[in-house]
Amino acid sequence: MGTEKIKAAYDNLQTEDVLKKAKELGLDNDTLVNMYRTMIKIRLFEEKADQLYALGKVHGTMHLSAGQEAVAVGAGFVTRDDDYLLNHHRGHGHFIASGADINKMMAEFLGKETGYCHGRGGSMHIADITANNLGANGIVGGGIELAAGVGLAVQMQKTDQLVLVLFGDGATNEGIFHESLNMSAIWDLPVIYLCENNHYGMSAEVARVSSKVPFKDRALAHGIPGYFIDGNDVLAVYEFMKNATEYTRTGKGPVFIEVETYRYFGHSKSDRNLYRSREEIEAWKKRGPILRFEKLLIDAKLINDVKVKEIYQDMGALIEKAVTFAENSPEPEIKDVMEWVYA
Repeated sequence: MGTEKIKAAYDNLQTEDVLKKAKELGLDNDTLVNMYRTMIKIRLFEEKADQLYALGKVHGTMHLSAGQEAVAVGAGFVTRDDDYLLNHHRGHGHFIASGADINKMMAEFLGKETGYCHGRGGSMHIADITANNLGANGIVGGGIELAAGVGLAVQMQKTDQLVLVLFGDGATNEGIFHESLNMSAIWDLPVIYLCENNHYGMSAEVARVSSKVPFKDRALAHGIPGYFIDGNDVLAVYEFMKNATEYTRTGKGPVFIEVETYRYFGHSKSDRNLYRSREEIEAWKKRGPILRFEKLLIDAKLINDVKVKEIYQDMGALIEKAVTFAENSPEPEIKDVMEWVYA
């Protein structure tokens, strides 16, 4: 990309130093293993969703985030249950990391009545208003303008909640991106803008279609603290998110975090991946977030090969139970087609 990211605080540290730093961030050994377990849950959920799509059981299209699990877990383990989440179309992992019910998620994918949106939302529009998850959005950048509005509402209610809005690198070239950042900046709104830079907006390589990278410089132009970090390092994401939430909760205003990561699947299920090479994809897989974190935990003797296998089996069984739940759930009835429609 021709830019230099902020080096993750863990890049050149020995394992014992990393664990010490993790403890300083409030992460005990059980939490570290649980973060790894959640990353596996996200990966296996999406792989199963991909299989079900191939069988014709998932309606519409979907956008998978395999390879980006560190962002979802690093952020999800920081935010509180009463914080607001505005997601994007590649946001399954973020919802899972924030504590979503896997059964309801799988049912939604399969268009069943027991899904989060009664089968109406599908992959791109899962929401859970009761949990302050205001939903994913199929429109590029569609949640960015909503974040300023929700942030203003939180500020007016005088709570210490915050708004986490997620979007991809392609959304930063939308005009609404600057409008939202400008409003959040002038009113010191409690919004954290989390940009997942996975190098491609659909089939366009980000540096070829963006006049200025990294995008954190655009945030700086609005007077908002901006960071460009390694999004495949779950502990780095956690640290920057932790610092950002502490800053925002104290009324200091918004923060922008750009995480560099990479998606293994195509943009959507209609993507033939003709714009990048297999060698490029494989190179990114070798530095993928799950493998990196797994190696750290093994080196630290927090897990071993037996434990890794056990976690994969446990999470795999959880996903299979969700599939059974979804397939045994009822289809929405025709007579209820207009239910849950606001206007």
